[in-house]
Amino acid sequence: MPKVKIPRKSTLVDMTAMCDVAFLLLTFFMLTTQFKSDDPVVVSLPSSISEIKMPDVNIVTVTIDKSGKVFFGMEGKYNREKLIDKIAENKNITITPEQKRIFSLLSSFGVPISKLPEFLDLSQEERNKPGYQTGIPVDSTNNELKEWLKFAKIVVYETDRSLYVSQLFAIKGDGSAAYPLVKKVMNTFQDKTLQINKFRLVTNLEAAPPVQK
Repeated sequence: MPKVKIPRKSTLVDMTAMCDVAFLLLTFFMLTTQFKSDDPVVVSLPSSISEIKMPDVNIVTVTIDKSGKVFFGMEGKYNREKLIDKIAENKNITITPEQKRIFSLLSSFGVPISKLPEFLDLSQEERNKPGYQTGIPVDSTNNELKEWLKFAKIVVYETDRSLYVSQLFAIKGDGSAAYPLVKKVMNTFQDKTLQINKFRLVTNLEAAPPVQK
């Protein structure tokens, strides 16, 4: 007897649900992804086995590159706006609204306070040219890093005292940076007028050595 042939029917797959999921995932990643900041200097971090994750908010970071230049960065656009106002008032320098806006967008910088208005008038490409940013002075006779740290604490204190208690400070030093300079920055943190005795050292995560049995 001849075999009965079953008519073939095309399979219809409804892709509506799949498209909804794809767009939901795309929206989620767009809203939660944190883009890499445009730092003026790249540092090669030393390695450690610490698994403590650095927070993304309410942190002040001091960066030291391999040539010994010191850079300052503070999280929060609103905090940076208030910070530049405090510095301008204390150091008697004039900052225009446009310069203030540009400063509020900077992830970090490394120029003396006296050159700040000139620095903020430059384009982003000019500001990030190698060698232009000479670093924030940390000498004993002219320690401007202490001023930035002091007013960074004041800004957060005046904004939200609960954030002031949880404010974090970190040193992000190149692995080849000279130790005396790193020590000088640490001493600045621990100055009696600042008393920042708790701070973190930013490192690259390294696998822990195997446990000897």
